[in-house]
Amino acid sequence: MRPRTVALPRLLLIVTALTLVGVGVPAPPADAAALPYQDPGRAVPDRVDDLLARMTLDEKIGQMTQGERASVTPADITTYRLGSVLSGGGSAPTPNTATSWAEMYDRFQNAALATPLGIPMIYGSDAVHGHNNVVGATIFPHNIGLGATRDPELVRRIGRATAEEVAGTGVNWTFAPCLCVVRNDRWGRSYESFGERPDLVSSMTTVVDGLQGATLDAPGSILATAKHYLGDGGTTNGTDQGNTQLSEAELRAVHLPPFAEAVRRGVGSVMISYSSWNGQKLHGHAYLINDVLKGELGFDGFVVSDWNGIDQLDGATGFTAAEVRQAVNAGIDMVMAPTGWRQFITQLRAEVQAGRVSQARIDDANRRILTKKFELGLFERPLADRSFTPTVGSAAHRALAREAVARSQVLLKNDGDILPLDPADNRIFVAGKSADNIGYASGGWTISWQGGSGAITPGTSILQGIRNAVDPSTTVTYSSSGSGIDNSYRAAIAVVGETPYAEGRGDRPSGMGLDSTDLNTLNTLRAAGVPVIVVLVSGRPLDVAGQVPNWAALLASWLPGTEGAGVADVLFGGYAPTGRLPVSWMTSASQQPINDGDGKTPLFPYGFGLGYDSGPDPEPPVDTSAPTAPGTPVATGTTASGTTLSWPAATDNVGVTGYRVYRTSGGTQTLLGTASGTTYQVTGLVAGTTYQFQVVAVDAAGNVSAPSPTASVTTTGGTGGPACQVTFRVDQWDPGFTANVTIRNTGPTALTGWTLTFTFPSTGQRMVQGWSARWSQSGTTVTATNESWNGNLAVGATVGIGFSGTHTGVNPPPTDVTLNGQPCGLG
Repeated sequence: MRPRTVALPRLLLIVTALTLVGVGVPAPPADAAALPYQDPGRAVPDRVDDLLARMTLDEKIGQMTQGERASVTPADITTYRLGSVLSGGGSAPTPNTATSWAEMYDRFQNAALATPLGIPMIYGSDAVHGHNNVVGATIFPHNIGLGATRDPELVRRIGRATAEEVAGTGVNWTFAPCLCVVRNDRWGRSYESFGERPDLVSSMTTVVDGLQGATLDAPGSILATAKHYLGDGGTTNGTDQGNTQLSEAELRAVHLPPFAEAVRRGVGSVMISYSSWNGQKLHGHAYLINDVLKGELGFDGFVVSDWNGIDQLDGATGFTAAEVRQAVNAGIDMVMAPTGWRQFITQLRAEVQAGRVSQARIDDANRRILTKKFELGLFERPLADRSFTPTVGSAAHRALAREAVARSQVLLKNDGDILPLDPADNRIFVAGKSADNIGYASGGWTISWQGGSGAITPGTSILQGIRNAVDPSTTVTYSSSGSGIDNSYRAAIAVVGETPYAEGRGDRPSGMGLDSTDLNTLNTLRAAGVPVIVVLVSGRPLDVAGQVPNWAALLASWLPGTEGAGVADVLFGGYAPTGRLPVSWMTSASQQPINDGDGKTPLFPYGFGLGYDSGPDPEPPVDTSAPTAPGTPVATGTTASGTTLSWPAATDNVGVTGYRVYRTSGGTQTLLGTASGTTYQVTGLVAGTTYQFQVVAVDAAGNVSAPSPTASVTTTGGTGGPACQVTFRVDQWDPGFTANVTIRNTGPTALTGWTLTFTFPSTGQRMVQGWSARWSQSGTTVTATNESWNGNLAVGATVGIGFSGTHTGVNPPPTDVTLNGQPCGLG
């Protein structure tokens, strides 16, 4: 059980020196009357309502603020009512032990409990492949390797183990999982993705179930974060924090499904991406955050920015009031302002007092944040649960990590069945810079942000795993460079690949091959005339097509983490390889981006992976059978704006886990949402309009069925209606403003090009700069014409564009809106 600390009424809360060094706030007398929000017997919404009614504006803004531990003191938390603290990559107490983390957490938490209302803070950390900031924690394979396992249940178990280790240090919130769909392997965060297809990434959202547990207030449960919303894996040229240039239909089809699935599983928070969509930064994108995430998907948790993410909205360094206003109004509930949190508080307070951010928006953000704090049980059990501290790096968790490593190995070549190697009576030479280097095997986001080299944390290197796997009768010789090898050895294992990196530094705009150190090592081994088995340690496919013919075997090990024995298990036949490629393996770097179904010929296709003809205790085959197609949807209760679809259930050999509902038009599918059962409520339709819908089923392994037969539904009312529906969402200040414009095609036919026109009612209104369209203004008439990449607009589809402008005096909304000359409705 966690030590219990009860939040106290105002008169009983006194800040003492003992509070600030980690001693819990004393409990009130047994007969003390608790306030309604302090009563765990009440429903969470009632507790939130009661607490909100007692909070001042400063207390509410404090809840929306997150500072970094190195820039926050316990006294700051008490004074500024901070709602959250985080550890950035590599930010840790000294010494960096699980116990030190728990003690640090309790000091911060006791400071939060010493505020007048005793609202606990929530502590976040990037536990992205285990509790990877903590020395001694279990480091699991990065997501790219877990995607190769095709095993959602294994991923759920890893989520649970990670949650236990995180909880044992007091931390109660992880910035994971990354649900990016990687579409260009040049991107330096490719290894944070489970793979290149949305169905594979969606299937791995089971990690949310493991992290959050059956209920958030259960022992060992922590809050999960789906990140980075939306499209960060699809930027042009794979540039980190770049621009994802896709139509809305493509964005929805490729990048949205994993987030929809995470929301269906009840993920507690969503982190916004640094990247842009068609030129507009996601941190200020009201349509994608407010309308799609919170509205359409029904996300009821809270949205958090990335590290200083809102500071990128205007392209200049330093928070501005305009950036704060735009981000909060766009739907960001908590702002990660690691060092500039005081400035954020000051600016947001001023924006609220000036009426540019509404009190309703502040209350909505607080309601979302406080709801998760109540659901986590923080008001009843705010301090570190030290019953889980011994699980950090435990034998059971390391055994699970070893299993995950073995299951993630993808055998790409095995000439003459050289693998598995005989563990007895053998002579094996091991070489390569990654063989005896836990830091290289773990990659970025391990102990430090960019990762490191050597024995940075306890574990078993791949070399040690090999030595542990062989019998005493086998000789294992190691030289990093390969020096000393001769033809007396039966095989040489070369453990080569990438050195650690994280975001930004990991982008590869030019070469993607092995470095000179690795190539020299391989040449030395080959010159001895010994068969070379290459174990490739990397966060993505590398450009090795020119070298593969010289290798007897190739094993993609990804970034396995601290349990290198799992690699040896496959090399020596203790585990027969079952991994399959989660991404397409390029023939050359010039093919990037290369993805399944794009017509390019890869060196190894998506889903490829060899097995052994025989082996000890082979695993059952991976499920690749898709569910049957659902039956024809039937519409009931159709109105002018919506309908209810129901359909006969699909069947599957391992069980259907959910359905995806699409609106179709001219061969284009637009994802509307997901359903766990066989009904779905469609909203937002236009009166008197005919729509087509299809449904697909998804099973536990992420396999997707063929679509159902099409259902055609005509909404009631209307006499044809307007050709389009346009929404202007304006963020205004004096004398400037920005406008995010959403265009929906409500006409009867798809558009292959479009021009939007509207009139400013005031001669003092000017369009200054626009995005995602070609903009011009003549007099009071403004024109926006599609770009080459967003001109196709299916029936019912939407496109988001926008502009910044200035005004003198009043700034009334535009009038006389038309699309291709046809009148539009305003929403």
